[in-house]
Amino acid sequence: MKRLWVWASAIAVFAGAPSLFAQDRGKIIRVDGSSTVAPITTAAAEMFQAEHPDIYVTVGISGTGGGFKKFLTDKPELRTDISDASRPIKASETELAGKLGVEFIEIPVAIDGLAIIANPKNKFCDDLTVAELKKIWEPGSTINNWNQVRAGFPDQPLRLYGPGTDSGTFDYFTEVIVGKEKASRSDYTASESDNVLVMGVAGDEGALGYFGFSYYEANKAKLKLLGVDKGDGKPVKPSVDVVRGGGYEPLSRPLFIYVNRSAADRPEVQAFVQYLLENGQKIVEHPRVNYVALEPEVYGLARKRFESRTTGSAMAAAKGGEKRSLKSIFGG
Repeated sequence: MKRLWVWASAIAVFAGAPSLFAQDRGKIIRVDGSSTVAPITTAAAEMFQAEHPDIYVTVGISGTGGGFKKFLTDKPELRTDISDASRPIKASETELAGKLGVEFIEIPVAIDGLAIIANPKNKFCDDLTVAELKKIWEPGSTINNWNQVRAGFPDQPLRLYGPGTDSGTFDYFTEVIVGKEKASRSDYTASESDNVLVMGVAGDEGALGYFGFSYYEANKAKLKLLGVDKGDGKPVKPSVDVVRGGGYEPLSRPLFIYVNRSAADRPEVQAFVQYLLENGQKIVEHPRVNYVALEPEVYGLARKRFESRTTGSAMAAAKGGEKRSLKSIFGG
């Protein structure tokens, strides 16, 4: 994976040992979920452990949906303490949490953009419209050649790469591009590992793929970033400044962690989450992470939410109305 660093391979040993967690939960914090959010929690864990060597933080990757399955398993002793998510928790997941008696605290941690990527040997395509992306990715699409995408594109096989169905990135992309969450053609190379997608696109001249912008940033020498035209004839390529300024619509989104309410009262979990939020900008903008940090005031609102143990989803409560800022949503 991109920035899970050498240290992450060491903690992976703990991720496969449920018996160890059961024996000494007090010294271990279990995190799992989105591959997009994992670099943030991994960086936070490495920095935190440097100051708290007696506490182990394990960061697993199983996609946003897969992470929520572990966060909401019916076996309490196997539940994760924190779930990384590149989308807000769904109503069905919230309903399951209620049935299981699991309360959670929703915390925004960063902003990310989705990058549309081609192979660097592709010299004919510099941008795509939202309509073209929809035509390529919608269910039942039979587009398998670049000349079917736009007049003037060459006769060259088109092969697609994207996240698997457990990924929050998949959910978000299908919702804003295709128009319905999880509505996608299935005949593409899918993986919950963004590193697999990077290698796939980098090694395939006919490739087109999508994943988090930060993964492009870490591998830009072997990838080509495409602009996205939302329909006004002005294609935009994502950058940290463009995403922060709200100029990369519709492919930018907030990233979250969800903290088990009961786990939050364990001193080590409380200390870790507070550390992440107090150092949010430094962690998120670290060169090996390179996401877009939230406004300082939003990190402050997130800290207040955690410290007051405010449970439930503020994002769900805000859904359906006019677009609101994170400051407005989490400020009450």
